[in-house]
Amino acid sequence: MPFPQVQSPPPGGVEALPDFYGGLLTEARERTLWLVAPVSDRDADRQHNSIASPLAWDLGHIAAFEDLWLCHRAGGLAPLRPDLWDVYDATETPRSDRGQLEFLPLREARAFMDEVRARTLEVLARADLSQSSDPLNARGFVWEMVLRHEHQHNETMLQGLQLAPAEIFVPERSPIAGLARGSRPEMVTVAAGPFLLGAGHDEFAYDNERARHEFELPAFAIDRTPVTVGQYLEWIEGGGYGRREHWSAEGWAWRCREDVERPLYLGADGQTRSFERVGTPRLAEPVMHVSWFEADAFARAHGKRLPTEAEWEKAATWDEAAGAKRTYPWGEAVPDPALANLDQTAFAPAPVGAHPKGASAYGVLGMVGDTWEWTASDFRAYPGFAAFPYREYSEIFFGAGYRVLRGGSWATRARTASTTFRNWDLPQRRQIFAGFRCVGEA
Repeated sequence: MPFPQVQSPPPGGVEALPDFYGGLLTEARERTLWLVAPVSDRDADRQHNSIASPLAWDLGHIAAFEDLWLCHRAGGLAPLRPDLWDVYDATETPRSDRGQLEFLPLREARAFMDEVRARTLEVLARADLSQSSDPLNARGFVWEMVLRHEHQHNETMLQGLQLAPAEIFVPERSPIAGLARGSRPEMVTVAAGPFLLGAGHDEFAYDNERARHEFELPAFAIDRTPVTVGQYLEWIEGGGYGRREHWSAEGWAWRCREDVERPLYLGADGQTRSFERVGTPRLAEPVMHVSWFEADAFARAHGKRLPTEAEWEKAATWDEAAGAKRTYPWGEAVPDPALANLDQTAFAPAPVGAHPKGASAYGVLGMVGDTWEWTASDFRAYPGFAAFPYREYSEIFFGAGYRVLRGGSWATRARTASTTFRNWDLPQRRQIFAGFRCVGEA
């Protein structure tokens, strides 16, 4: 599938928004179904790993979420299948339990998606998306939220497919755009001073990205690129997993308990697996599928640390000369293949440094796309936080031991790639397409 251009709201104003969102929802569904097309019904209905949902559950959840927010809450319709709401409630049904639920099998889930979508388009045709509408519909907020929800489930579905046995999923790969080269390890300095942290009011954002506020930081140095597979293998070969002094107490206990000696998907034979492909690791690619504990230990071993999310966001977005915040590291242009490796269809990261046009104002590379990046920060509320439109999205996770990840990966849809978006997960998790970069003294 081609890399679709990220679209901004049309110039025609409010009257054009229903057609605009109708087109985006259609494209999102085409992508979802394209991703699951190579998977058999039997494999889609099974749970292959306790930290990944069955694919069929994901499809039913996407439909139930759409029905809840667009048809019921925004459109005022009675729920289509209220008997399924508990089954597809992500908060009430932990991933480990979803394989035992009475969820719709693949064929029925797809029919449910079609039924919901027909209702959605009826609601959209009469929706008032003007600034003066109700809080959900105003400026298309809830429509954008549901669209991005489906995009985000595409990525978690890919995480599940990577966790499954290799023969389950054989994707059709597109070539990666960009320069086929790596970048030498080096750091760049970010000067001391204030910058604006968080999302502004004129853009779509989740509640945990607000309120935008001024944040003061001392000077720091940050890796120009994420840590590569080659750098990480050198650390392993130097005994990194056996050096207790480089690990936090919690990280060392986890490493010993789980007998972790290398990144997930890197075998003891030195071969690495990406879906159905097994081969020699590509040394210039960013290392991925490492936990926060592993990233923290690597940084400590090299006399560095992980960046806070404020440091990460400043390095990614702040234009010191202009005294202004950029929407993307490179500026205001929407993502395209010359700027970042996003949107799933390559099914792999690019070599670090492969997209020099995507550099931030400080010259930092790869801050959107290729690999999520662990930060040192706990997932907590910003000053002025207000839960909207439901507290289960963010608020219930604050202060519960989750660490923040930033930047997006090759598996992130381009529309959802944002420099203010705050992903989060537990520090032991490794199924995410996540790596890291380090910071040190300026």
